[in-house]
Amino acid sequence: MKLEIIQQQIIELRGQKVMLDFHLADLYEIETKVLKQAVKRNINRFPTDFMFELSKEEFESLRSQFVTSKRGGIRYMPFAFTEQGVAMLSSVLNSDKAIAINIAIMRTFVSLRQFALNYKELNDKITEIEKQFPDIYKILNFLMDKEDSTSSKERNKIGFKK
Repeated sequence: MKLEIIQQQIIELRGQKVMLDFHLADLYEIETKVLKQAVKRNINRFPTDFMFELSKEEFESLRSQFVTSKRGGIRYMPFAFTEQGVAMLSSVLNSDKAIAINIAIMRTFVSLRQFALNYKELNDKITEIEKQFPDIYKILNFLMDKEDSTSSKERNKIGFKK
């Protein structure tokens, strides 16, 4: 399973990275209805920090990002699973496929977290350099602004004229 495919299905809702039930069902190659039934049978394993149901407003705001069901809509609001909720799904959906997919999903969550940490470290280093050399930073910004203004003006073309 390619991590990029999973990564595209991880979205941010309520300040958390989550995956929606129909995306997970596709990955597990089961119907969304089957996944929801398994979760409802084991609802005590899914506290609100593991899984929550989308509100109608949240669903409407996300609707353009994914395709609705073949029946022209959905009957129930989707469940959103956090990283811990996805991990808990492996105990509820006890199959080799579910275990393999969960391992791939966990690796994707870890890689996203690592990317965020690396980005923060790089941003902190750049901020520190800006503090140490404020004049150089001002000059670079001036040059960047000047380049933007000159590129928008029409310039004479260089080269051979016929």
